[in-house]
Amino acid sequence: MEPPTSSRLNSRKRRKDGSGPNGATELDGIPAKMSRRSFGLREPAPFSDEVEIDYSKPYIRVTYEEAMRGTPLDRPVRVYADGIFDLFHSGHARALMQAKNLFPNTYLIVGVCSDELTHNFKGFTVMNENERYDAVQHCRYVDEVVRNAPWTLTPEFLAEHRIDFVAHDDIPYSSAGSDDVYKHIKEAGMFAPTQRTEGISTSDIITRIVRDYDVYARRNLQRGYTAKELNVSFINEKKYHLQERVDKVKKRVKDVEEKSKEFVQKVEEKSIDLIQKWEEKSREFIGNFLEMFGPEGALKHMLKEGKGRMLQAISPKQSPSSSPTHDRSPSPSFRWPFSTKTPPSSPANRSRNESAVTYDISEDEED
Repeated sequence: MEPPTSSRLNSRKRRKDGSGPNGATELDGIPAKMSRRSFGLREPAPFSDEVEIDYSKPYIRVTYEEAMRGTPLDRPVRVYADGIFDLFHSGHARALMQAKNLFPNTYLIVGVCSDELTHNFKGFTVMNENERYDAVQHCRYVDEVVRNAPWTLTPEFLAEHRIDFVAHDDIPYSSAGSDDVYKHIKEAGMFAPTQRTEGISTSDIITRIVRDYDVYARRNLQRGYTAKELNVSFINEKKYHLQERVDKVKKRVKDVEEKSKEFVQKVEEKSIDLIQKWEEKSREFIGNFLEMFGPEGALKHMLKEGKGRMLQAISPKQSPSSSPTHDRSPSPSFRWPFSTKTPPSSPANRSRNESAVTYDISEDEED
């Protein structure tokens, strides 16, 4: 009977919201935050032909309930996961992490198919089998690696490696003339489902490379690879070099434009700053001018005060009103000699002369 799917495993899809470090969630089987310490291993996982197995002890497969309750330390639950693992990426690592965390005490065995099997049943790979073996060896969740793993799991293979459960995503895997190569494993109750990571796969990575082929070809030509190594024709090689030069010119023009924009922006900021300072100084100057020369400014008050002092200084003092007045006696008129007429007088003294006594010269005096 197939074991029930754990809610923890059904929620393995990557989420943007509520994710912890490295995209992990609370349902990934690891805490969102953990103390700062090292959990990594110092050596890569060994290959299966390098591990000694004591076949003298009979092997009895544990049930799903026993595995979930936890087994003794000397009897871990042996979980097997297989695949191609071409261009080993985070989707592969997360699938193996799920397999490692299926049970409290798990020993994870990972099978990697050879180039021959993969090319016959699936297609050409980017990495060769040795590169793929090495990549899986260095995954922290792997305890053992099986090289040249079978495409279809046989009872003999399961017994040889003493496998309790087989971990893989629950999507039917049609291949080798079968609708699902894990069908017999599911019927035997040995299948433990994991969840695929959306948005990342080997096919997606290859699609990106094919889509951006020109970019990667130009990059590798620039790094020293030859056109022959990249399987690039002579015409395409010259075209890529020309495109590279054009891109460099564009980049220089763009850099100049950005620097020009920065310069103009700095000039504008400086001019705005100067205008603001000029406005502040002009307001201060106008205020000081009005305080000095305005209608009620300090200069007007100073002029008023100075004018008053000047008027006070130049005006004579008035005599007291109680002082007695002295009448001046009129001076006697003088008679001109040898003349019977009085001398001419000014209009102001005419009235005085008329009232003054005139003295005529007598005949005796004339004699």
